[in-house]
Amino acid sequence: MIKAENICKSYSQLQVLKGINLNINKGEIVAIVGASGAGKTTLLQILGTLDKADTGTLLINEQLVNKLNDKKLSDFRNKNIGFIFQFHQLLPEFTALENVMIPAWIAKTNEAEANKKALELFEYLGIKDRITHKPSELSGGEQQRVAVARAIINNPAVLLADEPSGNLDSASAQSLHDLFFDLRNKFNQTIVIVTHNEELANRCDRKLTMKDGLII
Repeated sequence: MIKAENICKSYSQLQVLKGINLNINKGEIVAIVGASGAGKTTLLQILGTLDKADTGTLLINEQLVNKLNDKKLSDFRNKNIGFIFQFHQLLPEFTALENVMIPAWIAKTNEAEANKKALELFEYLGIKDRITHKPSELSGGEQQRVAVARAIINNPAVLLADEPSGNLDSASAQSLHDLFFDLRNKFNQTIVIVTHNEELANRCDRKLTMKDGLII
């Protein structure tokens, strides 16, 4: 599902990634761990096509993404990659339902179909009574589940999570961790998680440790 070869990235004189090689299979859950500054988030941003490597190749779902122009890359990202961030990144002026439907609107999904899929996800995630609430009216755990629904509404091939439970209490974090494995079992999604949570990392199919811009 993901194949990265010789991924290097520098910012000014600072070399953050020093030749990353990575293969992740379809339906695999992989944790990326390491000390702060090891390059984990930079790698995740490149895997998510939010940033571009200086050198190397990146193949996602059989598409060589580093050869796409900006418009085609945005379209590929919208349809193939879902993102879950530590701080949710929900838009405060929109309801939970509207937040979830935004990626479907961008993909020009039929309104009725997008609404039906979003409501199914709210039901599946146990937050169907929160669809009209705005983010400020939701708990941290509820906000994160809304963010998960938003991430998967377009049935992405790959789900990328950056410290997804870092801002949650222990009970909500445990619930979110369980959800990742439920999602893999239900939708066969490939999931890559950057985390400092050792319990979550140890549950994953593989744990990759980064140090000084390399997977060691």
